[in-house]
Amino acid sequence: MSTASPSDAPRLLAFAGSLRSGSYNRRLIPVLAEGARAAGARITQIELRDYPLPIYDGDIEAEGLPENARRLQALMAEHDGLLISTPEYNGSMPALVKNTLDWISRPIGDGRSGTSLFADKVAGIVSASPGPLGGLRSLLVLRDALAKLGLIVVPQQVAVGQAGEKLLDYGQLGDERAREAVHRVGAAVVRHLQVYNPSAAGARA
Repeated sequence: MSTASPSDAPRLLAFAGSLRSGSYNRRLIPVLAEGARAAGARITQIELRDYPLPIYDGDIEAEGLPENARRLQALMAEHDGLLISTPEYNGSMPALVKNTLDWISRPIGDGRSGTSLFADKVAGIVSASPGPLGGLRSLLVLRDALAKLGLIVVPQQVAVGQAGEKLLDYGQLGDERAREAVHRVGAAVVRHLQVYNPSAAGARA
């Protein structure tokens, strides 16, 4: 376990790509956060239901970026990376995740592209699904989308299948092997930050 003090620990923003109250991915995201925290990171876990946004529309943007988009941009600016647990909808990531990323990537207050908020930051991704593949196809799409925004996505990833049998409550993954694998994804984010962006934590202190 890392001995980094809270003041110099990397900061990671964590969320699940689902709004459903019983979502398996909302149950899984605390497990991913736990792995990163054990490796020395500080975690800010949010619920996207607290940041409702319309489907991206250039006309809405022209009238002024929605306040929740600004709030999410500010959060992204304050953190060194992302932890995301995503469902799989029809072989891809859900519209909620894509829409959230689209709004954050819009120009920020000083005129810079919102993609600058993602540059050189590190992401770890996992998924959960009732099916045997565990949402694996959604991870392939999400990985590509995050990389296009400039994020470094760690090669480790986990798709938890038969989630209804394994994720019985929030932060409780009954499959020991799967839990350890999810923890390793979180730890890998911290390790990659130390390599690719070693000054990030100090800049946030």
